Amino acid sequence: MEIDKSTIIEHLKSLGKHDEASKAESELPDKVDSDNHGDLLQKFGVNPQDLLGKLGGMFGR
Repeated sequence: MEIDKSTIIEHLKSLGKHDEASKAESELPDKVDSDNHGDLLQKFGVNPQDLLGKLGGMFGR
């Protein structure tokens, strides 16, 4: 699954993880592939399934 970096950063901020969001902003590519960048997502404590649920809610509106 491909995820925009901005989505990940907003997710981290919504969890109160502002330091991780700042680091992610400088370290993640603009488009993050959950399969290829799983190690980076784990580094910032991001579970792609959590984002999938969040994104699914956005499209269901």
